[in-house]
Amino acid sequence: MIRLKRRNTAWLILMAMIIGLALLAAPVSAAVQLSLIGALAVAVIASMIELGPERETLLQVLHRAPVRRRITPQAREAAERAAARAGYFNRSGIVMLDIGLIAMQSGAEGMAMRRTRNISKDDDGARPFITLFVLPEEAERQALIRYEIYNHLGEEQYVHEMKTYLREGELSLLADHHLPLAGNRGVDGNGDWDLRVYVDNSLIGMHNLMLAPSVTERRRRLSSEGEVGEEQPSRRRNLADAVIVEEPEQPQTAQLKDLLQQPSQPSPARRRSLRGR
Repeated sequence: MIRLKRRNTAWLILMAMIIGLALLAAPVSAAVQLSLIGALAVAVIASMIELGPERETLLQVLHRAPVRRRITPQAREAAERAAARAGYFNRSGIVMLDIGLIAMQSGAEGMAMRRTRNISKDDDGARPFITLFVLPEEAERQALIRYEIYNHLGEEQYVHEMKTYLREGELSLLADHHLPLAGNRGVDGNGDWDLRVYVDNSLIGMHNLMLAPSVTERRRRLSSEGEVGEEQPSRRRNLADAVIVEEPEQPQTAQLKDLLQQPSQPSPARRRSLRGR
């Protein structure tokens, strides 16, 4: 759908006057005249014609094209999921470039951090983050960022709001507080969880993640299952031969920008959907 909007006419009038004076001041060929008139016509169309329900002008679309190429697959997926939900609002002046979680785990060598979509009760905690690109029309103001995490039953497990000052350009926002995992009795079960992010009460992204039980919880469950039935010795042999593959940890000196540059592995649900295509 194409809409006409009367705005930004002052500079168009000035541009028309300059081109008119240029045409009258000196004799120019017909080709140059057509080129100048064509440039004026393109400027008028680009500044006044709007495309689609988002009502973005052609100039805005052209300005956003290089930014949109920097959107990660995680951010694109999260934006598509949010667009299908109530409360979603397409803020044309704010582009979500990235979204995810930073998991933290303490060890003998100190605190290790990693970017991931798979968290477990062995982690000390996890902090959500987003990376935004703020365009001039939304810049130089305060905004309210809200993070929400829901478990596999749709129950709210984490809510954090923070005010931030939006500056023009790329902006990485890591939550001030983390979701406690290790030893947190309020966090139970496993399965697909959701991270939802709002800017000024407008939903901009829904990110899928996976929670797994701790190693201790897994052993407890396996031992309780092994006490029932006659296959306990064979199960113990299988567990003894099993190889545990751990997600590589980041060095203690890892910076946030380095963590954000790492590709995040798709969640099990996402992998299943990709295989089904």
